[in-house]
Amino acid sequence: GVPPATDLVLGATAGCLACFLTNPLEVVKTRLQLQGELQAPGTYPRPYRGVLRAVGAVCRADGLGGLQKGLAAGLLYQGLMNGFRFYCYSHAEDAGWTRYPGGTVAAGAVAGAVGAFVGSPAYLVKTHLQAQTASAMAVGYQHHHENIVGAFRTIYRQHGVVGLWRGVTGAIPRVTVGSAVQLATFSSAKDWVCERQWCRKGSWAAVLAGGMVSSVAVAVAMTPFDTISTRLYNQPVDAEGTGKLYRGFLDCILQISNKEGLLGLYKGIGAVYLRLGPHTVLSLFFWDKLRDL
Repeated sequence: GVPPATDLVLGATAGCLACFLTNPLEVVKTRLQLQGELQAPGTYPRPYRGVLRAVGAVCRADGLGGLQKGLAAGLLYQGLMNGFRFYCYSHAEDAGWTRYPGGTVAAGAVAGAVGAFVGSPAYLVKTHLQAQTASAMAVGYQHHHENIVGAFRTIYRQHGVVGLWRGVTGAIPRVTVGSAVQLATFSSAKDWVCERQWCRKGSWAAVLAGGMVSSVAVAVAMTPFDTISTRLYNQPVDAEGTGKLYRGFLDCILQISNKEGLLGLYKGIGAVYLRLGPHTVLSLFFWDKLRDL
């Protein structure tokens, strides 16, 4: 009963509200995923060890404000990505596609791909800013941007409009998988608890239960894609904008698997879940309740 245009605004608002609360975990997740890049396990220093100790390490290196690094870019990304994602999903609902078997998954996947493409430049800048820190605590390549405006300006001047979409080949699979799993499991879980009369239909408890189930599934399915996406976005590039470490999505998978082991694809999964869990619950909760209003 909510027009797609309204869902665009509500989805963007919900994503931004959730992002503001979970951005510190996004910073920690980014650092953990870049730590030990293309190095065999046990052969590199680990300034970030586990989620809680990593939070302390970020505060020591960058101050308390370091936990909100890249917040402006994160809010821009969430607004664009979730706005278009929920807009497309709302169109699919109106067209009746979600009533067919597998329709919810397909609609979520397509909506996620569109959102990922639109929000990719903001995610690129967010990753660069969140990786930046003092040299003693640095992991991954350091881009040395001053702020979000300076980052966009530098990337555009050096590599043009195309450079702003560098890494999108990792973002689209990441959000496509995450969106399909999230929207499908959220809807199914919410209906399931209501059918068994554990929660009243339309209640906040039903929304919360659906979001909690969804967040577990999203974290498991999305972490490898999330790690690949972080690496592709943050890698250094040459004058032509070609990555110096990875040639693309498949090459990134192969290099991480060969040099860091398969578990390298799951680096930072604790931070991924602790970030995705609240973010999934909050964004879906805000979206669902804003739709009701």
